[in-house]
Formats: sequence, structure tokens, C-alpha cells
Amino acid sequence: MKDVPAVLDEVDRGLVHALHIDGRAPFSRIAEVLGVSTQTVARRYRRLCARAGLRVVGLVDPHHAGRAQWLVRLTAAPHGAQDLALALARRADTSWVKLASGGTEIIAVVHAPAAGAGRHALLLHDIPRTAGITEVSAHYLLHTYLGGPTAWRGRASSLDEQQQRRLLPRHEASDATRLPLPTTELAESDDALLAALQRDGRTSHADLAAATGWSPATVARRLAALQACGALFFDVECDDALFGATTQAMLWMTVTPARLDRVATALAEHEELAFVAATTGRTNVVAHALCPDPAALHRYLTQRLGDHGAILTLETAPVLRTVKGAGPLAPFGPSPALRAGGRTVRGRP
Repeated sequence: MKDVPAVLDEVDRGLVHALHIDGRAPFSRIAEVLGVSTQTVARRYRRLCARAGLRVVGLVDPHHAGRAQWLVRLTAAPHGAQDLALALARRADTSWVKLASGGTEIIAVVHAPAAGAGRHALLLHDIPRTAGITEVSAHYLLHTYLGGPTAWRGRASSLDEQQQRRLLPRHEASDATRLPLPTTELAESDDALLAALQRDGRTSHADLAAATGWSPATVARRLAALQACGALFFDVECDDALFGATTQAMLWMTVTPARLDRVATALAEHEELAFVAATTGRTNVVAHALCPDPAALHRYLTQRLGDHGAILTLETAPVLRTVKGAGPLAPFGPSPALRAGGRTVRGRP
């Protein structure tokens, strides 16, 4: 990451925190809150995008989209695990693809229609027919306590309450966008808009209008409506090592059912965790931990988690690499390892 310091300065951290609050906030508003020039914010944003993987992505709330989420664990032979992880990452129905546990385990979120024929094609058809996979377990995400539109505190701790209030998304419409839309539910007509935002959540109204065939005023009105009802939110991807998180692990826990909600709610307040959810399976709570080093992870596991008597078992899977985040990979080349619906899925090699 040439030209990016090992530790981000106050302006960089403030910029990332601002984008977590409003991924589409104008640079001028962010600059005003941070007390720097608009040019400085734009320059820092471009540098972080180019060198630190910073990206804002527009995501659909799965409940509004009628989609279910599965957390899938795959075990593969060491020589083929990376290729399989890349193949999964190239699919449009996956996110957060990670290599873990010495490089032989792949962890991914799979998005599937909640109902209808073919809703489990990846789990029931594509994965079982893929060579090199030796073990599979799928965990249905029942409830998310931390994650999605909720940012990891390690990236969202730079701005004070007053600064955060000044950056809250402005869903209230301007004079040009006050006319109500027919509905705030997602429709097929939203597909082009949502696809463009998933690639780049900061795409301009003019470019979104070109992608959808709508007017810029209609784009602005539709964006405001979808955000206001919770159907659309914006996430931020960035290299967590720049925020001091050089050691990551997925934590699979078995919690006494009667205390699951209480324990998971408490875990969601831990600054070491970026994701907490209740799932089906032999383990019923999963979390994603980010720590400064292995010693800090050890302290967290033995001291903080050790205080919860309702946690009956704990399995730790160190994360070696995040192959795919929340947004899609850029189209580049074909991958033969996994196919979606009989079609080769294209992505970055």
C-alpha cells in the first residue's frame, strides 16, 4: 500500500467514519465537519481508494429484498482452496468470502431467495458438484445483532456526537424531489439503480440517471425513499489493518438457548467485534473478531468471553485473507471452478 501510512491520521480516520455515517455525503460537507478543505477530502478519498481498498457500496436490506442469508463453511484441499474462494467471490450471490484456518477453510455469506424454485441452487447443486471440497456446513442467519448498516467501532470512533449529527443522511427532499414515489418497496425497475450502487455507492446522480434511464430528480427521489424506509443502506470497505486490526478470527459459539439473545446483545457492544449473529447449526452464535495482535485476541477470548458462563463451546477460525467484501468484484476473467446457473461467473483473477 504505497503512499498510505501504516496508521491513518486524524483526517483519514474522520473521512472513513463520515462515510460510515453517510456513504454519499458530499466532500464539501465532510470537509466542513473535519475542518479541512474540500480538495483535501477529495485527495484523501482518492488515495485511500487506490491504496487501501476504500470503497462505498450500496446494499439492499435482505428482508426488504425477500432474500435469506446463509453463512457457509467449506473445507478444501490446500492446493485448491484459494481458487475455490475466488470462484465463490466472483458469484453475484455471495459476499464476505474469507480464507481461514491455515488456508484450507473458506467462509462465505450466500444470498438466496427466501422462497421459490432454485432458491438453494448454490448449496444443493453447485457446491456438491465442485471437486476439491471435502466438507460443507451451512448456517442460516436468523438474526443479526451487529453488522450490516452498523459499523465496526474500530472504524467509527473518530468523530464526536456533534460531528456525527451534522453528517446524518439527509433523507428530506429538496424542492425538486418532494413528490412522493408510488411505493418504497423494491421493484424490478430498481435493478439497474441498485446494481450501479453496489459497484460504487458514490456514483453521481447524473451517472445513475444514465444507468437507469430516469431523470436525476427521479434518481434522487428514489434514493431518498429507499434509504428512508431501510431498504437501502451503504457500507464501507477498507483495509482494517490500517485501523490496527492485524489479527482477525471467526468465532463459532454454542450458547444456552434461553440466554442466547442476552449474550448476543452483550457481544454486540464489544469493541473487538464487527459482526454478531444468531444462526442455525451445532453452534448458534457467530462473531467476527478484529484485534491488534494474537495476544489481544487471546486476552479477548480468555477474559471477556470467558466471563459469559452461558457460552458452552467456542471454536476459533483465524482469518488469513478477505477475498471479497460486501461489494462485487470487478469483471475481469472467467473462473471454471464454480458456475452459477450453468454460466461461468467472471471476476478478478
